[in-house]
Amino acid sequence: FALVAVQGFPAMVSRMSMVERIQHLSRMAAEAAAETLWPTRCALCDSPGKVLCDRCANKLPYIDWWRACRRCGSPYGYVQCASCNELVLKSMGYTSVPFAGCASSVLYTGDTGQIVRVFKDQGEQRLARDLASAMARTIPPVWEFDAVTYVPATLAAYRYRGYDHAQLLAEALSEQLKKPCASSLARPKVRDQRGLSGIGRIQNIAGSFSVHEGVTLPRRVLLIDDVMTTGATLFAASSELLRSGVMEVFCATFARV
Repeated sequence: FALVAVQGFPAMVSRMSMVERIQHLSRMAAEAAAETLWPTRCALCDSPGKVLCDRCANKLPYIDWWRACRRCGSPYGYVQCASCNELVLKSMGYTSVPFAGCASSVLYTGDTGQIVRVFKDQGEQRLARDLASAMARTIPPVWEFDAVTYVPATLAAYRYRGYDHAQLLAEALSEQLKKPCASSLARPKVRDQRGLSGIGRIQNIAGSFSVHEGVTLPRRVLLIDDVMTTGATLFAASSELLRSGVMEVFCATFARV
């Protein structure tokens, strides 16, 4: 690996400064050493080579968009949705769905939950590209948006992990969709949503989002998160973006409960 990389090095970095060349070679050496000591393995089957192997990726429970609710993206809500009807919306304190559409790539199962945990809690940041690729294929081509933004992690979660998982997803997705990535929302001051009931999630997240001071918001945005459970987080984040001047919000997640 190192020999091949060095042979192709001069053509690739001919315009780099000496410091940049040294830094580049150092990163390559570090990656080669890390791969030797800790080989890349699939998050599901532990086979070497990729963070998510092709066999496991092909077996994931992808959501059929034609069966999903056109408003909230509920996997089987095309005819009659049990996730965004009037009674459910009323229980959440809404009269309508705040975003223009929502799409998720896969059902949240044992396998997809394992992928999310490896990505978020076990530090495998490279999974962001695989998750973003699945999300990119899910987004309807009729959606028009100017930028990709994301639901930021709490400060406590960011300090614990050392990175913002939704930001990594948004950056990878923006690269694949060739759209700019915008940091629009400030970090919410809430407890971790995991383990809370539906009502608990709604109460925990209500009023917790705010837009960065002085930020210029896009007219239409694609709002990213990793998992949609009750929808409380995306509802609250979308509502704040709309209240702050965004004209239209679309949402996308990797998994949907």
